[in-house]
Amino acid sequence: MTSSSQASALLAGLAVVIVAATFFGALARRIGQPAVVGEILAGVLLGPTLFDGALSRALLPTGIRPLLTAPADVGVAVFMFLVGLDFDRRTVRGTGRIAVSVSLASLLLPCGLGMALGTWLLREHPGPDRLGFVLFMGAAMSVTAFPVLARILTDRDLDRTPLGALALCCAALADVLAWSLLAVVVAVVAPGGGPARALLFLPYLLLMRYPVRWLLGRLLKRPGAGAQPTAVLLAAVFAGLLLSGAATEWMGLHFVFGAFLFGAVVPRSGAEGLRARLRERVGLVNDVLLLPVFFVVAGLQVDLSRFRWSDLGQLALILLVAVAGKLVGAYTGAYANGLDRRVSCALAVLMNTRGLTELIILSVGRQLGVLDGRLYALMVVMAVLTTAMTGPLLRVVWPSDLALRATPQDLTRERREPVTAGGAGARRPHGPS
Repeated sequence: MTSSSQASALLAGLAVVIVAATFFGALARRIGQPAVVGEILAGVLLGPTLFDGALSRALLPTGIRPLLTAPADVGVAVFMFLVGLDFDRRTVRGTGRIAVSVSLASLLLPCGLGMALGTWLLREHPGPDRLGFVLFMGAAMSVTAFPVLARILTDRDLDRTPLGALALCCAALADVLAWSLLAVVVAVVAPGGGPARALLFLPYLLLMRYPVRWLLGRLLKRPGAGAQPTAVLLAAVFAGLLLSGAATEWMGLHFVFGAFLFGAVVPRSGAEGLRARLRERVGLVNDVLLLPVFFVVAGLQVDLSRFRWSDLGQLALILLVAVAGKLVGAYTGAYANGLDRRVSCALAVLMNTRGLTELIILSVGRQLGVLDGRLYALMVVMAVLTTAMTGPLLRVVWPSDLALRATPQDLTRERREPVTAGGAGARRPHGPS
């Protein structure tokens, strides 16, 4: 294929990607689902699942597929940077012990169950690194998609309610813990980095936390920079996130960690204008163009047409472990800290959201060779189904009209005091300190 025809096919393929992702994303919203469910489905349908791959070969010829990897990686890097930019540590600290308890419970139980499942799945999906596979399955079962969860709460006007704020805090902290666990997994199985390079992450973290954060703070304090970011400031931010991703990729920890870390160290004070402009302009381009390419690249590796009966049994077990681990873990952590049963159920349902974040983790596993094609496809289906069930389950356990009227006191259950000689005992709230 000549370079001219290759460029023509690439541009036409990108147009197909944008149209398909937009159409299926809008269709998902029409039926009450987050757009990411439809966008992931679009990627799967553009892959080899339909017509034995004939549709995929016609719309996205084999010659242009390697070229799609670069914009897909940039889209994921920008997405993780925006996630880090939106992560506010002060909000997490303000929730006290309940956010920590729910986050840990919703991570440890599915992680343990995922590792047990990984040990069993080794019989069907043997690989060169048994420990890495088991650890990866634990990390993949533990993740909660903080950005998708935020979108679900915003669409239902629940983001500013007590339940919504608590769910976002728990999801943000759980995501940090899950990504940290994944970093350990990548350090174990990555062929390019190795333990020596991975040890550089700690000094790199200190470098980002202090000198780089200080430098960004100085740039934001320049006259007018915070309210109306200049081209120089935006260029510095983009260069920084790409270099940070390149650094962690070189260490063998994948570029998503560097991109997220750079977003997390951007100072919150004085950066309101920068954050708003990045979400408005960069976020829009990323959502419309770059991330849909990522969905397609991921979908090209999913072939649902070759499912066997044994695969359906494995899918049922994967779903059982993923859903039960999250629901039971989050519910236990919430109820043990004094939350009402219904509120604990709603929080557990929200923590079961996976979506795009799960897809990114699965792509990391696929790139590292931890997941084979069959298991990767099963895990993608799990990611879509667990995200799709969030909305319907939430409407059952915590309807929007009830959530909008709820006050922080309504989230806690009341404990009836024992009757004393002075009369009936009073009832007082029993909740988190």
